[in-house]
Amino acid sequence: MHVRWSALRGMPVTEEQAQESVAILTDPLIDADSGRILGFFVRMQTGFSSLPHFLSALDILSVGTRVHIRSMDVLAPPDELIRLQQHLADPRSFLGQKIRIRQSGRTVGTCRDIQFDTRHFVVEWLFPRGFLFTKQPIAASDIVEVTEEAIWVNDPFREEKENIQEERTGAAARVLPDMSPGTIA
Repeated sequence: MHVRWSALRGMPVTEEQAQESVAILTDPLIDADSGRILGFFVRMQTGFSSLPHFLSALDILSVGTRVHIRSMDVLAPPDELIRLQQHLADPRSFLGQKIRIRQSGRTVGTCRDIQFDTRHFVVEWLFPRGFLFTKQPIAASDIVEVTEEAIWVNDPFREEKENIQEERTGAAARVLPDMSPGTIA
């Protein structure tokens, strides 16, 4: 299933056996090099623990109106998960990051949402937002690099611009006569 993060934010996490909500999704953790979603930070609903916990994408059984997990035991404080430490220390991010065109350096907007597949947990689309409105989505395949300053993408409209330029050039060639030296108009 393809889903946007904005649709999952705040979704309850439910244990398979008890069918009780044990946590709420708060933020995704995305590998900036591969675009893979490693998991989600969650806020626990049981006990008095206010510390954030982490839910690995590998521990998710299914996603629907709730996120289903086998057991509450898969939720752990992020600082206890050794494999995540390099990703937690990485200052590069997706959400809230500026999106810039590599060729011109122009800022497209700020990444306000992402779309991913709940089977593979890989980012597929970025949804930039400008000052007052949402802009056209950008395919993750257009991402060149993610740095601390911005998500650098190839110009998603480059092919359209080239096609328009070719059409204009072709139309001009059909309208204008051949004016090469030695030809009579």
